Amino acid sequence: MQVFKFGGASVKDANGVKNLASVLKQVGFKHTLVVVSAMGKTTNALEIVVKNYFEKKSELQSSIQDVKKYHNEILLDLFENTQHSVFKKVSFIFDELDHFLNRNKSPDYNFVYDQIIGYGELTSTTIISEYLNDLGIHNNWIDVRNFIKTDNYYRRANVNWEETQTAIKEHFDKNLLNITQGFLGSDANNFTTTLGREGSDYTAAIFAYCLNAQSVTIWKDVPGVLNADPRYFKNPQLLQSISYREAIELAFYGASVIHPKTLQPLQQKEIPLFVKSFLNPKDKGTKVAKGVGITPHIPCYIVKKNQVLVSLSSLDFSYIVEENISEIFKLLHYYKMKVDVIQNSAISFSVCFENTYNNLEQLLQHLKAKFKVTCHENVSLYTVRHYNEQAIVSVEKGKTLLLKQLTQETIQIVTK
Repeated sequence: MQVFKFGGASVKDANGVKNLASVLKQVGFKHTLVVVSAMGKTTNALEIVVKNYFEKKSELQSSIQDVKKYHNEILLDLFENTQHSVFKKVSFIFDELDHFLNRNKSPDYNFVYDQIIGYGELTSTTIISEYLNDLGIHNNWIDVRNFIKTDNYYRRANVNWEETQTAIKEHFDKNLLNITQGFLGSDANNFTTTLGREGSDYTAAIFAYCLNAQSVTIWKDVPGVLNADPRYFKNPQLLQSISYREAIELAFYGASVIHPKTLQPLQQKEIPLFVKSFLNPKDKGTKVAKGVGITPHIPCYIVKKNQVLVSLSSLDFSYIVEENISEIFKLLHYYKMKVDVIQNSAISFSVCFENTYNNLEQLLQHLKAKFKVTCHENVSLYTVRHYNEQAIVSVEKGKTLLLKQLTQETIQIVTK
C-alpha cells in the first residue's frame, strides 16, 4: 500500500489534473491512496468567502461566484460533454455550501471557517475522480470525514487516533485506487474540522500509519526538499536524504515542504517519506527515513514572514522568574498564539509568535496590566540549521536585527 499526496499547485488547472493522471500512469497506482488538496488558490478564495460572510455580506455572493467560476472553467476544459454527471456532482457540492450559509446560526468564526473551507477539497477530489474514471483509471472516491475523526478544536483539530484507526480498519478497501481529501476531518457531531494549513501532508501520514503503508510520496512543484525556499533565497540545493529527526527539526522551524505534524506518525512505524516533483516523476527527489542526519551536509535556510515579536519587562525592575514566565505562557496558550522563539534575561522576556487567530490586541491588553510591553508586528523570523559564518552574514545583511539566538546547530534571527 502506498500513499500519494498532491497539493493545490499540482492541480491548479486542467493541465494539472491531466498531469496527475500522467504521474499515476508513469509510477503505478496499484493499491494506492491519493490524497488531494483544494485546487490552486481555492482555500484562499474560500477564506474571502468566510470573511465576507462575517464582514461584507454585500460581497458574499460575488466571492462565492468566483470560486464556482474557477472550478467550472476547469470542468469545461476537462469534460467535453456538459451533460457529464460530474457537473451535477460539483453543482450539488456548491448547493451544500449555499445551504450552510443560509441556515447557519453560529457566530463562531472558527467553526464557520471549517464548515466552508472544506468545500475546496470536496470539489477537487470529485473532479479528479471523475476524470480518472473517464480515462479508465478506475477509482473509489471516499469522504475523508468518515475516516479521520477529531476533537472540535476548529482550524487546528486534534486527531482521535483510536476512532480514526477503527474507522479505517473497518471501512477502507486497500485493494482499490482510492481518492480522498487532505486537510479535513470531522468531530463527534460530524461537523467538518480542519487539521491546520498545509494539513494535507498530515492526512497522508495519518492514513499511512493506520494502513501500515510501504511509503508516502508528496508530489510538489520542486525537485524535492531544498535547503532553502526558492521564493526567498537564491540557488537552493536539493537535499538527497534526511533523517526523520532532522526533518522534524526543519518542519518545526517552518520548512514549507513538510507539515510539522506529518513526520511523527511515519517515524513511529518507520514509513519512508519521499518528496518528488510532479513535473519529473521518475526523478529520485528526497527520501526522509531512519538514518543519519542530512545529505549533503549544508546550511538549511527557513523564513517565516508576518510574525509578531513582543518584548516584556517588569514594571518595577524585578526579575522575570518562573512564576512570570508561567503566566505569560498561559496567556499565549489562552489566546492561541503559536510560539516560535523565546529569549529571556533577568528583567526581560521576548517571544516571537504567529497571530493566527487575530487575538493580538486582547493579549497585549492583558500583558500591559503587569508588564512594560513593546510589540513589533510584521517581522520576519529567519532560521538556519547547520549554519556557518557565511550563512549568518548572508541572512543578516541589510536587515535590522531585533533578536538573535544561537545554539550548537541552529541560529534564529528576528528582523524588521
